[in-house]
Amino acid sequence: MDERGINKLVIVGGGTAGWITAAAFARLLGPGLKIELVESEAIGTVGVGEATIPQIIRLNTILGLDENDFLKHTFGTFKLGIEFVDWGKLGQRYLHTFGDAGLNLGSVHFHHYWRRHAMAGEVPDLWHYSLHQLAASQSRFAHLDRVGNTQMTGLAYAYHFDASLYARYLRSYAEQCGVIRTEGLVQAVERDSESGDIRAIRLDGEREVRGDFFVDCTGFRALLLGQELGIGYRDWSHWLPCNRALAVPSERLPDLPPYTRATARTAGWQWRIPLQHRTGNGHVYCSSFMEDDEAAELLMANLETPALDDPRPIRFTTGRREQFWANNCVAIGLSSGFLEPLESTSIHLIQSNVSRLIELFPRQHVRAADRDEYNRRTIHEFEQIRDFLILHYHQTGREDSEFWKYCRNMEIPEPLARKIDLFEASGRIGRDVDDLFRDASWVQVMLGQGIMPQDYNPMADQLSDAQLGQFMGDLRSVIEKAVARLPLHSDYIAENCQAG
Repeated sequence: MDERGINKLVIVGGGTAGWITAAAFARLLGPGLKIELVESEAIGTVGVGEATIPQIIRLNTILGLDENDFLKHTFGTFKLGIEFVDWGKLGQRYLHTFGDAGLNLGSVHFHHYWRRHAMAGEVPDLWHYSLHQLAASQSRFAHLDRVGNTQMTGLAYAYHFDASLYARYLRSYAEQCGVIRTEGLVQAVERDSESGDIRAIRLDGEREVRGDFFVDCTGFRALLLGQELGIGYRDWSHWLPCNRALAVPSERLPDLPPYTRATARTAGWQWRIPLQHRTGNGHVYCSSFMEDDEAAELLMANLETPALDDPRPIRFTTGRREQFWANNCVAIGLSSGFLEPLESTSIHLIQSNVSRLIELFPRQHVRAADRDEYNRRTIHEFEQIRDFLILHYHQTGREDSEFWKYCRNMEIPEPLARKIDLFEASGRIGRDVDDLFRDASWVQVMLGQGIMPQDYNPMADQLSDAQLGQFMGDLRSVIEKAVARLPLHSDYIAENCQAG
């Protein structure tokens, strides 16, 4: 590695973004690449993201982390999906699970068979045939790869955990892999006068940290990419108008439900995340439609367990950087943009961008083609997630507040409008090949938000009426038997990964 032009990576900022970056680079590009992370204990982290999606399992596997050990150290629990309450209409709820409902037959998705069955008469909703829904409703969980001797896949899951403890866990891992941590506040940035590349950062006490490539993990400040390199920010508030959040911990839930809950409120929504030692709560809202004091009162009045602290305010603007990689600097985490945690994508975007950066990381020097490809793919991913979030707000029957009237009547991006029209017409999903969200996710949220397809895939007519009826009945029976054998989520935690 001595001949490499890029020998040292400097990560500015810690937290979840910084230490995921450090751990992944140390695992996949060390020890030939020197890695130094600079952070200051004086700067706090936002830390609202305590829920994840299944892609985090891939990151932990690549790092070689033991699942039970990781959950013990982060007070983690398992997550089968997100329950959305009062989003489509007041009094309605649905679970966006990580798995398929029912069983796909060949290339035909199960919801087409369900829709055909429903058009012929009164039948239960789609979630009646969901393994994940039944397990979640009974607060049951265990590792289950496949349901009996059927072709039905088992439980797909993610985690809830304390994000600050996860960062601490990864810090220990990264330092064991040779990452150097430096404590200090950045006072100035030194750049090459000819290329504009960052050459060093100067810390308090006249200390200097030099590097060949820099990763900006400085949060909303975007100290390097935004402030120093002057990369602008694209504001998406007209589509996702919530701009503030209040976060507060409360006592542990007694039954440890294996899912996140997102309850729609008058001008936003409230999250509930069950951990082993406490419950994470928060209220995301739009200050144009609700005052801060009212938002705090609403949050505190709707806690299910006693609060352990006062609400902590967070301000943000939903959107992204115009570029994510400029010169020899990439922004990762909040410095790259912000998409509210409605679908638990914050930590995923960190790991996704780190993976993409490792894939395109330069050997001798930064090349424009690599940088452009990174920016293109990252912009596309941000926009896909953005559209999925907009779907929750826009496709609603609620008109009980000015906020929901605005969301229902706002213009939406053309790709999302096209997906809605297609699904409403025939139940088909116009999903991009590299879309983060699977067909099953789009189907569940479309149906949950009140979009009912007018038709179904004609290939679903290959079964006779009698075969279809038996197929649907057998599925429910198989699901009930599988869930009955699962332990309670709290018992599974106590036996396998109880925090000390």
